[in-house]
Amino acid sequence: MGIFPYSVMNTFISKYLKQPVPIEPLVLFRILFGLLMCFSALRFWYYGWIEKLYIEPSFFFSYYGFEWVKPLGNYTYILFIIYIISSLLIAIGYRYRFAIVTFFLCFTYIELMDKTTYLNHYYFISLVSFVMIFLPLNKAYALDSYLKKVRYTSVPSWTINSIKLLLGIVYFYAGIAKLNSDWLFKAMPLKIWLPSKYDFPLIGNNLLQQEWFHYAMSWSGMLYDVAIPFLLLYKRTRIFGFVLVIIFHVFTRALFPIGMFPYIMIFSTLIFFDPKFHKNILQRLEKLGPKLFRYNPITTVKTVFKPKAEKVIVSMLVIFFAIQLLIPFRYLAYPGELFWTEEGYRFSWRVMLMEKQGHTTFKIVDKTTGAFFYVDNSDFLSSFQEKQMAFQPDFILEYAHYLGDHFTKQGHKNVQVFADSYVALNGRLSQPYIDPNVDLYQQKESFKHKQWILPFKDTINGL
Repeated sequence: MGIFPYSVMNTFISKYLKQPVPIEPLVLFRILFGLLMCFSALRFWYYGWIEKLYIEPSFFFSYYGFEWVKPLGNYTYILFIIYIISSLLIAIGYRYRFAIVTFFLCFTYIELMDKTTYLNHYYFISLVSFVMIFLPLNKAYALDSYLKKVRYTSVPSWTINSIKLLLGIVYFYAGIAKLNSDWLFKAMPLKIWLPSKYDFPLIGNNLLQQEWFHYAMSWSGMLYDVAIPFLLLYKRTRIFGFVLVIIFHVFTRALFPIGMFPYIMIFSTLIFFDPKFHKNILQRLEKLGPKLFRYNPITTVKTVFKPKAEKVIVSMLVIFFAIQLLIPFRYLAYPGELFWTEEGYRFSWRVMLMEKQGHTTFKIVDKTTGAFFYVDNSDFLSSFQEKQMAFQPDFILEYAHYLGDHFTKQGHKNVQVFADSYVALNGRLSQPYIDPNVDLYQQKESFKHKQWILPFKDTINGL
């Protein structure tokens, strides 16, 4: 048997990536993204979360390597104003390149200000806005296009497929993460969460209390995440897949407080639809009259837009996606149970997989005299921060260092910081979590395994 020549395969892939496709799906994605991000920021402001999360606390948890990113006090409001304005500029396609770079920097800075607020969909928005920097989303139905009197009808297929691929990674990786014994064979943590929704209309007092329903939800959630990218890719199953997207996200939004994520995913998956679908929507918007949806009277209509340095951009995106495919598997470099140690857990699309609660107290010791006292965490942390700190080892370490520095500055000598920590995972009994004999003030944050995390006294099989 002959081997398929590499050059032939390379040519095929190159032609596929550069194949002209209608620009409308890309344009509608830009408009919906900008409007959703604007609404999300206004909602965040309206509920007082800027002050509660980024101004009131006296201490903030940092991401390793990004300790320099801190909230700006009352100037944080200005950061959100810039975020809102840039979102609107993206939606109307005005000075798009400047707007999307500004949005990416503002949003990512906000995301990095306090690790306590980490959510998978914040990470997704940072990634997709980064990809959007390199895409020609303002070449039609945009104020930029109107003012430059040039409008394009087509773009290379890689521009649209980049967004599709990112969405596919999010869903598929969320699906394979559910291939674990707790989720499939114990219905955990849904068996904990669903019965608590007893006041849910119609089904709260009956269906949500049934154990078989907890298993049905666990298995269907896994199958949904794994299958949905493929259902959306193929025309024959696309409508069915999109109906599942709506049902799944509306139902989860009704059950759980997960903010804008369901709406973001519902509208984002529209990009999988045929260009005629998007063109019909944009043509209806055209009739409304705003300049960005109309042709300039002397507009030049061109066919395929070819980005400058296209090879460089495509190469960068290939590297970007290769990294995204590998990052979720970095946990394999660490020993122990992932759900217990959480080393490699974030940024891996492990969505709502565990119910973890902890209680962690800190003892400040004078190494020379042995004198000690315990810390009241509420003196330094908000209730939300304390809850997150209690069961996440990197939080515990960072907070221990903060306490050590704080009491050293107050004049305490030879400071040691010890943690007394117990954590319960997915309905199991609480277990000792941190080695109480290890001085955390002497431990340094790094990518190395944290040996002071005590072993998990059970087994969770799966990816």
